[in-house]
Amino acid sequence: MQIQPFFRTIPWLLISLLATLAPQALGQVPAAAAGGWHSHAHPIVPLTRPIHYHHHHHHHHPRPPRLPRPVDQPVQVTGIDATIKVNDQLATTQLDIALRNPNRRQVESEILIPVPDGSVFRGFSFLGTSLEATAKILPRDEARRIYESIVAQTKDPALLEFVGTGVLQSSVFPVPPGGVQKVRVVFERLLPMDGVRMDYVLPRSETLDYRVPWNIKVNIKSTEPIASVYSPSHELTLNRLSDRELTASVSATTQPGAFQFSLMRQRGEGVTASLMAYPDPKIGGGYFLVLVAPPAEKNAAAAAPLRREVTIVLDRSGSMAGEKLEQVRAASYQILEGLNDGEAFNIIVYNESVEKFAPAPVVKNAETMRKARAYLAALRVSGGTNIHDAVVESLRQQPTEGTLPIVLFLTDGLPTIGQTSEKAIREAAAKGNPHKRRIFTFGVGVDVNTPLLSRLARESRATATYVLPKEDVEVKVGQVFKRLGGPELADPKIVVVDDFGNPVPARITDLLPGTLPDIYEGEQVVLLGKYIGENPLKFRLSGRDRSGQRSFDFAFKFDNATTSNAFVPRLWASNKIAVLTEAIRDLGADSGSFTNRPVPNNDPRVRELVDEIVRLSQEFGILTEYTAFLAEEGTNLADSFANRAQAGRMLRSRAQDARFGAAAANQEANLKQYREKKSLNRTNQYWDENLKSVEIAAVQQVNDRAYYKRGKLWVDSQVDRGAAAANTPDRVIEIGTPEFSQLVDKLAAGNRLGCFALKGELLLNVDGQSVLVK
Repeated sequence: MQIQPFFRTIPWLLISLLATLAPQALGQVPAAAAGGWHSHAHPIVPLTRPIHYHHHHHHHHPRPPRLPRPVDQPVQVTGIDATIKVNDQLATTQLDIALRNPNRRQVESEILIPVPDGSVFRGFSFLGTSLEATAKILPRDEARRIYESIVAQTKDPALLEFVGTGVLQSSVFPVPPGGVQKVRVVFERLLPMDGVRMDYVLPRSETLDYRVPWNIKVNIKSTEPIASVYSPSHELTLNRLSDRELTASVSATTQPGAFQFSLMRQRGEGVTASLMAYPDPKIGGGYFLVLVAPPAEKNAAAAAPLRREVTIVLDRSGSMAGEKLEQVRAASYQILEGLNDGEAFNIIVYNESVEKFAPAPVVKNAETMRKARAYLAALRVSGGTNIHDAVVESLRQQPTEGTLPIVLFLTDGLPTIGQTSEKAIREAAAKGNPHKRRIFTFGVGVDVNTPLLSRLARESRATATYVLPKEDVEVKVGQVFKRLGGPELADPKIVVVDDFGNPVPARITDLLPGTLPDIYEGEQVVLLGKYIGENPLKFRLSGRDRSGQRSFDFAFKFDNATTSNAFVPRLWASNKIAVLTEAIRDLGADSGSFTNRPVPNNDPRVRELVDEIVRLSQEFGILTEYTAFLAEEGTNLADSFANRAQAGRMLRSRAQDARFGAAAANQEANLKQYREKKSLNRTNQYWDENLKSVEIAAVQQVNDRAYYKRGKLWVDSQVDRGAAAANTPDRVIEIGTPEFSQLVDKLAAGNRLGCFALKGELLLNVDGQSVLVK
């Protein structure tokens, strides 16, 4: 009998939609097969690739389940709406799954959904019909038996990705032809606690082939104040309703991988912090992520955040004429309105010369505001761009007592007047900033020196923002200023101390960001680094708030370090690549001028930076525009010499030489994303030099590994000899053999089963051996 190809999960929705003709029509009654799933139907796991059946059955399946007559096409999953309610420690997950039957006849189906082990079944229903059906949750051992019986029949290991989870299994139900049938599944689980932190995880497939659009809504209520909510897997849009309730959402995401978030509850008055760790024997410790959040609820004494003093520095050179000047003026009004009475401000405008609204910053009140509005209204444009003197003047001012001094620096052009060297302006800002002002820079349009604006911001604990053509200056400036609501802790520093408070060197290395940003109300800071040794770590976080110098001590143990925290090393590597790229970019300053030739590629400083970028990109599968060539079929991953040379050429022509225009704006946008994005970028999305979005499908970040596509093979980046090892691997393992079961156990123990969702043969590094899985 001829067997059709069938379609595989939305991987995590293992909707094993078991489909066939209505059994009544075949004159037969379904009987449950051995192995726990219903054999009168095909396991269809829709919405990725076909699963091919083999006609012959191996001798070690004494009684294979009977195959039904195939349906024309599998049932498809067209979308999922997830609603997650967290009440203190209890999380209730509701999934509304849209199913579409493209056939002309009814299809019998069964749903299998992997759920975290220990979940409790609460409901299974059909929306909009009177159909009755039931479901139950099976524990992980039974779930594994079901997955394995399906894999034995299909020879496709995709379901094994979910070994270790429980499974929610429905009874068989009909999906009518045409139209969309909605199914609702509800289950509950008590979230595991780790100190002040609780973690929520919803299993979903790791592979990029999984393209079902998801809408996720989260509602969190807590009897204690919520310090922060953070997702390493997806970018959340947060909305705080009170200090004890907030909502979060992710809309229309097709980013694969488990959906996870962590919730920190505030303890005591001060800053709350929590640590997640990933063990790595190569380091003699591992990687850590520390989440730091200011208090959600404040007592009266600490209620007032630091006051701000804001100096707005405006470019009024000729190129600002028209809409740009109007938007900048509107943005300035918005900032001044947003200051509280008692906070201070000044306005500095520049073209070839520099003028000030007031000799020194003034305190905001009705009178100073009236004058400031008149001053802004009278602004006219003309002349060139003297960035050097404008920066120097804004930083020289005597600051207002007891404030955090901030500069908002807006420009639309390259330095043309006075001292125009990028290096000289950088040095003037570094040396001439005695009051440690934060320089938030805004580049308007694409004719700005992006590395200069980024560097000025980065070195002063601020951020750079680029307003591209067609974007609104006022909106962008407003977003940044809103973030600067109330500084809770200025000049924060973190050190590792012993029990007596003395610094302990060498327990942590490669801490990112190198300079901690100020911590503002409602913000959280994510610190990443490597730790050495297994003993508990004691961090001391110090800084100043309204009442003066403060310090907070946190003790963290590594008992809960686990390889399932694979996002920790990957986020660290992404940040590290940004830092190394910025260093190369900084070495290219003034590359257009005659006096200063750029640093040659064989300079040991550059060589070292390029080597490290290539190594991290390859190992972690984090590809940037400079290393995207690693994904190409013809690139030999084992030829590190050629790959470093190629990356070096890209970094020279792009990172060093392209310093303004769209070809510089895109690099800044990418670097900002690698440095500031605290969730995974699994598709390796970046902006190219025409500011078009690019994604890379031939490299997949799966669990804590990266796999490169070479022909029909997926190669683990940790295989020493690269794809060539496939010709003479140390071991060959076939699906369905006893060795294969042992491999599954081994990968399950290391939280590395996601590779089975990749389509094709696998070349893995298992304990230093190259293993080909067929």
